Amino acid sequence: MDKLLITGGSRLSGDITISGAKNAALPILCAGLLTADTVQLSNVPHLQDVSTMTKLLRQMGLRIEQDGERMSLNGAAIDKCEAPYELVKTMRAAILVLGPLVARFGEAKVSLPGGCAIGSRPVDQHIKGLQAMGAEITIEAGYIHAKAKRLKGTRIVTDMITVTGTENLLMAAALAEGETVLENAAREPEVTDLANLLVAMGANISGIGTDRLVVQGVDKLHGASHTVIADRIETGTFLCAVAAAGGDVTLKNTRSDFLDVALDKLREAGAILTSGADWIRVQMAARPKAVSFRTTEYPGFPTDMQAQFMAMNCIADGSSHVTETIFENRFMHVQELNRLGASIDIDGHTAIVRGVEKLVGAPVMATDLRASASLVIAALAAQGETLIDRIYHLDRGYDRMEAKLSAVGANIQRIK
Repeated sequence: MDKLLITGGSRLSGDITISGAKNAALPILCAGLLTADTVQLSNVPHLQDVSTMTKLLRQMGLRIEQDGERMSLNGAAIDKCEAPYELVKTMRAAILVLGPLVARFGEAKVSLPGGCAIGSRPVDQHIKGLQAMGAEITIEAGYIHAKAKRLKGTRIVTDMITVTGTENLLMAAALAEGETVLENAAREPEVTDLANLLVAMGANISGIGTDRLVVQGVDKLHGASHTVIADRIETGTFLCAVAAAGGDVTLKNTRSDFLDVALDKLREAGAILTSGADWIRVQMAARPKAVSFRTTEYPGFPTDMQAQFMAMNCIADGSSHVTETIFENRFMHVQELNRLGASIDIDGHTAIVRGVEKLVGAPVMATDLRASASLVIAALAAQGETLIDRIYHLDRGYDRMEAKLSAVGANIQRIK
């Protein structure tokens, strides 16, 4: 298994180009199942999760051609409406094939997602929504079996805000008969990106970007071209890295409007931020100031940035409270950060972080995708060498992170 060896203490300076968003690319790839025509995508990130999703979709008969960050999808020859456990267990987003398959082919057999280290993330809202649209659903031997002659539009109020639930039901509603209203819909930019692609494919959706999506079903969708939005979590991760290690870095091919809350917290920590239409510059010359926050649904503070900000808080001046409200098991990075000399205590859903003057390198282990990013940030700010094991978690959601950091002066290398 690959590891990362990082020698901390280098200031970061230069440019980093941000990749397309993982959490937009995955549902967008599934939207290729909704039409027999060709969907042309650009800015698709090179990630393990994207490879897993394309492998799954190819097994179903979706034709996929790839050239760098461009991809063309053609759904004319789909012949298998099944997502097997082997692929779903490594990536929960595979549940996103359920809505499109039932909507276009009238049936689907999708494995229940395997465990994800950061919490249970149930799919009951997906199932309840499809049942409300007339699908017959049974669960046998770990698989969701769904059938419907044609889905019927209806009003769906989810019990909680669910990003993948909103995306699944939105794709299903695009081909349903009549009007579907999704109340309490997720407002994340990645949901909006999917909705914009569906509209380009001929879907009739209003309320995009709000918590109430109204979809007038159409008989069929056609091909379209679409550019995946920039990854706001990758953007935020590199901003935190500069805030923790110090330096002057410009992030390109990204935007600032989908990260407002995190940017405000970085300014509070002492970072100087300037931005344009497609770039953000971060300058950090002093030790960061501690910042407290609580995670919540968009447009609040993203749970996917919690670990990275906590890493910055470890070496900040002062104490901070970090409260996690989205996932019940998302503090697994705390014991690893403490191995580097951090002072963090957990009290229920809140971590109390007392900033220390310095971290010292040590061997640590990544436990999930964003936790591994927090360990990279802490290692960049630490004295001496840190060896991070199990970085396959990192590769699921970051495109060659070590190459991007090396290019701005980090002392980081991948060890086979």
